[in-house]
Amino acid sequence: MFRRSIPHTYVIIFVLIILSAIFTWFIPVGEFVRTDKILSDGSVKSVIIDGSFHRVEKAPQTWQIFAALFKGFVKQSEIIIFILLIGGAFWIMNATKSIDVGIITFLHYSNRLGKIKLLNKLGINNIVMILIMLIFSIFGAVFGMSEETIAFVIIFVPLAISMGYDSITGVCLVYVAAHIGFAGAIMNPFTIGIAQGISGLPIFSGLEYRIICWFIINIAGFAFILRYASKIHKKPEKSLMFHDDEYWRSRKASEETKVEYCTPATAWISYGLALAALILFSYFYPENELKIGNYKIIIPAIPVSTILFAIFGLICLRKSAHFFILCMLLFTIIFLMIGVMGYTWYVMEIGVLLFVMGILSGIAMNKSANNITKLFLEGAKDILSAALVVGLAGGIIIILSEGKIVDTIMYGLSKNMQGIGKIGSVEIMYGITTLFNLIITSASAKAALMMPILSPFSDMIGVSRQATVLAFQFGDGFTNMITPTSGVLIGVLGMARIPYQKWLKWVFPLIILLVILGAVLLVPTVLIPLNGF
Repeated sequence: MFRRSIPHTYVIIFVLIILSAIFTWFIPVGEFVRTDKILSDGSVKSVIIDGSFHRVEKAPQTWQIFAALFKGFVKQSEIIIFILLIGGAFWIMNATKSIDVGIITFLHYSNRLGKIKLLNKLGINNIVMILIMLIFSIFGAVFGMSEETIAFVIIFVPLAISMGYDSITGVCLVYVAAHIGFAGAIMNPFTIGIAQGISGLPIFSGLEYRIICWFIINIAGFAFILRYASKIHKKPEKSLMFHDDEYWRSRKASEETKVEYCTPATAWISYGLALAALILFSYFYPENELKIGNYKIIIPAIPVSTILFAIFGLICLRKSAHFFILCMLLFTIIFLMIGVMGYTWYVMEIGVLLFVMGILSGIAMNKSANNITKLFLEGAKDILSAALVVGLAGGIIIILSEGKIVDTIMYGLSKNMQGIGKIGSVEIMYGITTLFNLIITSASAKAALMMPILSPFSDMIGVSRQATVLAFQFGDGFTNMITPTSGVLIGVLGMARIPYQKWLKWVFPLIILLVILGAVLLVPTVLIPLNGF
């Protein structure tokens, strides 16, 4: 008898590429005419001209499925390099045992706090997890954190394992929390900003009801995660990842005595190099304009952070180089946020920042240049499979785009929205965006494709354009956590070493819950007068 086995993630993705190619033979092809539109923030987006859909010559895909693999790697090259840099940088940091020291210290203080009766009754682990998830949800809701979560997975998965949970819980603390916030966005420039700009609405208008939606979605999502985490904490063997997580358990520092606390002279060199660079940046950027949604604030963020690094770095060095490296990690995250909010950093800048952090960590623990190089290559090799999956997933979009059926699918779905009433129309728009998000994961690309069609249609049926934007926002957000074409999702799962099929089995009930909740939250936008709607 043949044993049934779950297909490898690579096999699943390649099958999806083949299916996409088959669709190009049977789905009628067509394209919209596009034009450039200047948004309220001054940026230019390519948008669709209403009523411009027309048939074009068929472009069925055959041997192109193999070329799509190559083009997929090219398309996703930034994220692939980003993952390799992160893998190498954190492997160097792991070799210093600093993350182990941080986890041990965290668990030590958590146990001490657990002795306080009130906190113990509430559950200190639950409080910690809620605070972590809340922070990342805010990041997702305010400035659209998505790709950045890949960098945090390698920190929070080992933390979750050490707290008695599994790798799925660790991914939930960062990736799922950020994408729950992303879906229930308050001022996300990539969904709300672009969709409202194309629709001719004041940017970030209708804020009040979106805050209510974000709050409700967070309660539902966090409750689902905490319920699962509690079950796994009581019976770890119930986790789908129980056996797979042996990789992380084997790397966990079990005893504090195994770590030799010391401060080599090179740690002071690392401190000096980092501080000198920060002082230089503070000189050239004495004031920093940080953007939170459509709001701007000018503060000396880099100079203040530099002063704090100088103080806390000195304190940590006097204790141990391990704590200094953790201090560098903390301030790396701080400067990452400054870069994202103030200078629109993306994966290149973030990857370089983390790469430098990894090198300085190796120097701080007196590792030679050859040793640092060896560790970096080991880390890149260890994470290579995750990077490869991201490139493979990019091939799906290549086939659909070159087969010229993306616009056809969009046009066909939009035609089915007529004559079904206001509530039905809003829900159909929500459903269309949800389904289309399985094909195109880029929020800005979807907004440019869909909003020029959906906004005029909402005017025709008497539905607020603001309600249409909210339907787009929900549809764009929830299925990000399930679509195999998402380079971010595949990258996160690769970093956490969670097979896609196991993730799909776990996350599907959460997606169903959130999708239903989104549908319910859209009803008041039609029935109740809301500010900005």
